[in-house]
Amino acid sequence: MALFRKRRKMDSICVKNVLPEVFVSRTDIESEVWRREVTFSRGNVYLVSADSGTGKSSLCSFIYGVRRDYSGDILFDGENIRNMSLSRWCDIRSRAISYLPQDLCLFPELTAAENIFMKLRLTRYKTEAEVKRYFEILGIADKYDSLVGRMSIGQQQRVAIIRTLCQPCDFFLMDEPVSHLDARNNDIAARLIADEVKRSGAGLIFTSVGNNLNIEQQEVLKL
Repeated sequence: MALFRKRRKMDSICVKNVLPEVFVSRTDIESEVWRREVTFSRGNVYLVSADSGTGKSSLCSFIYGVRRDYSGDILFDGENIRNMSLSRWCDIRSRAISYLPQDLCLFPELTAAENIFMKLRLTRYKTEAEVKRYFEILGIADKYDSLVGRMSIGQQQRVAIIRTLCQPCDFFLMDEPVSHLDARNNDIAARLIADEVKRSGAGLIFTSVGNNLNIEQQEVLKL
């Protein structure tokens, strides 16, 4: 049973005339996101395709509110995120946006299961049986009680995907979610993510520098 009370869903994320401060002096930027107005709508899937060094991880950090070194505005349902309080951000990060960063942010000294249940103790969004099923689907059932620090980067990425699916949200924000997975495991992860996106009615924004999540997209934006 979910811990949180029913609430109004977030329907849109608008990135308006945004540009990382480090790019301000550049005149050669050709982007469908930077210095543009882009709206991401709940229920749709978006690929932000990028070359290395064009700011895809920065974009994710800006949307998630962990960095503010940009010009322009980011709006959640018309509300400027620069004006949000800490308590508002806590609510958004626990119930509106589920973020998978490129560096995964797992605790290497904990087991795979312990990393997952750190989140589930707060959200109570998935049962232990559901989590174990995810491990089986992604081919890492034997790593359930293994220390993350002793797992391969591809195995760690699958653990991080599971953790991302273990909270209620209106948008999944995933920075290169399958960068370390081969084609077969990409397909498996994509089906799992697509099922959760459909079940929850969430939007999905994911980035890639080439190894795209194998999922149908409504829009592709070149960063």
